Amino acid sequence: MESKNLIMENIAKPHELERMYRKDPKAFKKSFSNAWEQNPDSQVLGVWHERLNFKETASTEKSSLLQKGFLFMGFLAILAGVSTRIIFHFVEQEAIAPINLAFGIIPFIAAYFVYNNTPKKSVIYSLVALFLISGFYLNILPLNYKDSIILAYLHLPIFLWVLVGLAFTGNEYSKGSTRLTYIKFNLEYCILYASMAVSGMILALLTMQLFSFVGLDIEEFYFSNVVLFGAAALAIVAAYLVSMNLKLAKNITPYIAKIFSPLVLVTLLVYLITVIWVGKNPFLDRNFLIAFNGILLGVLVVTIFSIIEKDSDGKKNISDYINFALIVLALIIDSVALSAIMFRLSSYGITPNRLAVLGVNILIWVNLFWIMLSYMRFLQNKTGPSTIQDAVTKYLPVYGLWAAFVIFTFPIVFN
Repeated sequence: MESKNLIMENIAKPHELERMYRKDPKAFKKSFSNAWEQNPDSQVLGVWHERLNFKETASTEKSSLLQKGFLFMGFLAILAGVSTRIIFHFVEQEAIAPINLAFGIIPFIAAYFVYNNTPKKSVIYSLVALFLISGFYLNILPLNYKDSIILAYLHLPIFLWVLVGLAFTGNEYSKGSTRLTYIKFNLEYCILYASMAVSGMILALLTMQLFSFVGLDIEEFYFSNVVLFGAAALAIVAAYLVSMNLKLAKNITPYIAKIFSPLVLVTLLVYLITVIWVGKNPFLDRNFLIAFNGILLGVLVVTIFSIIEKDSDGKKNISDYINFALIVLALIIDSVALSAIMFRLSSYGITPNRLAVLGVNILIWVNLFWIMLSYMRFLQNKTGPSTIQDAVTKYLPVYGLWAAFVIFTFPIVFN
């Protein structure tokens, strides 16, 4: 009776009813049934009744599943697996470059998003043309490993990633909020795919071990046919699951951002102090300069994911100050790297590698500086968090344009 009275007494207080429900859902449901029996005409209790008892029918779930592209996803997953296996055959024959394996997966992910979003024809035609042109161009390049060719191969995934982003955003490709959703998708996708890939590797190891017990070595066959096919198909399945608002990845990503930001900040500070202490010089040590740039990219990725997971309520917290410190440190690292690259260019001359690294460092420096200024204004209460997110999303196409520039010009200029 007391529970029923508590619900009835607070029937005009939505916040209190919600608090009671979250505190003890089971007790709330039990006492609610008594209140509902006594007051079936109450609109407030009617809403709660639907909330507590709503269940989709099997036919609704099935039609919803089909409507959201389940069968099409399965078809694309099979196509991706078959295409990847065929491309791998030609890679083994050394007829084409290994980077072509990307075309066995990425276009099919883009196709799923096009099916899901149905963009206007100009977007679809642009995607098809850019995929075909990039694939054709890369395969008319000499099959060698000159620096300019390798740079084109290394920049292809960035270019294709931007194309998938165009397919994902569809007609809203110019909207910052849609681009932000795409970045979030990437983080959730990586987490989910990695989780499933680890499970797949365990299964593969168990399978090969079981066959070894009967004297059969299936490692080469299993990798070439089952693992390769599964890895490609799984890429499409993971994209489908994330786009279906799978709660697993969405619940994990904010915690990853909050945990890794302070860890990266502490690690970076300790590393920089150690570098100064031991007297390492990126101006003279090429390998150290490469490692320096690797650290820079890592910090940029962690910072961006921390920013996109930020709440949009405009409230500042300790994570914001950690992110700001990370950005400042990254700018310092990038400034040192830029100075070292300019020194090496003036001392040892222009090479494709040095020019490419210089371009990437300039792009990242500008992006970090923009983010830093936006964060500074936010911390000074001059703007909201959307300004920081704009500094991330509006700059994304620049990376794609740079990747396209390297892919299509470096092999020709530095032939």
